[in-house]
Amino acid sequence: MGIKVAVIGAGTMGHALALVFALGGHEVRLTDSSMATLEKAGGLMQTALETLVVAGEAPREADAEWLHQAVTRLPVLAEAVEEADLVLEAISENPEAKRALFAEVDRLAPPAAILASNTSYLDPFPLIPARRQDRAVIMHWYTPPYLVDLVDIVGGPQCDPAVVDFAAAFCRAMGKRPVVMRKFVPGYIANRVQSAIAMEVQKLLDDGVATAEEIDTAIIEGIALRLPILGVLAKADFTGLAFTQASLANRMYAPPPVRGQCEAVDALVAAGRTGVMAGAGFYDWPGETAAVLEARDRRLLALKRALRQIGTMAGQGREA
Repeated sequence: MGIKVAVIGAGTMGHALALVFALGGHEVRLTDSSMATLEKAGGLMQTALETLVVAGEAPREADAEWLHQAVTRLPVLAEAVEEADLVLEAISENPEAKRALFAEVDRLAPPAAILASNTSYLDPFPLIPARRQDRAVIMHWYTPPYLVDLVDIVGGPQCDPAVVDFAAAFCRAMGKRPVVMRKFVPGYIANRVQSAIAMEVQKLLDDGVATAEEIDTAIIEGIALRLPILGVLAKADFTGLAFTQASLANRMYAPPPVRGQCEAVDALVAAGRTGVMAGAGFYDWPGETAAVLEARDRRLLALKRALRQIGTMAGQGREA
């Protein structure tokens, strides 16, 4: 049975989460402080939905009319959170913006509503009003959430354990793979590992070792092929832990320190090349944004289908 879900923030994550919840059978209200972002969200959701339907990942009857009925876009926050069972914020990683939003949600949402945050690195719990703490939880998703099944679940320090259980069950019912963490750490698991890779990559770029394309080729051809099947720790078992031990002992360089910046990234941002949404970043992404996202989604869907058939090795052995 579906619940009433309010999604606050209709940008990169918010519009996609609205689609996930709608496909999960829930009544969704999507809001954003920017009318332009809210209007653009409709087209992005429609393109993603069409891709899912063609791939057999969404029912044929999930057409434009269905989407219009399933996700209501509202420019007024009060209307979006009214009678909501779950309110999920997906706004920018700005502590003061989140604090102000949580205060508004506290004033406007039903007392029994669960307040969830999609924050990636910012601890949201100190920003949430005291009377909401027992129903405050992190539900952190990955882009695009209608294809990437991992969801990080973290209860606040005073959160009712039943709320954490509900959040995990809510995600599983939609076919997602929640990981309930014992405490909040910035970046959770996947993002922390990605950050370690990113710091190494950024240093390689700034040191002039290789181009962006050459680095991506090395990662895709050398690392990515094995990760979906083995993960990291199962791969270590196949390599041999004695070799891993020797490699650690013989390491000839230290990982790059956290520098807080990357010269290559700074130059691109200064030039207005901020990524796919801007049409360019490390690479040029010509054409409509929706078409670029669709091309990515089709490839991810093909990989997901292949992995369903192939299966993984990481869960085959028994954990020590």
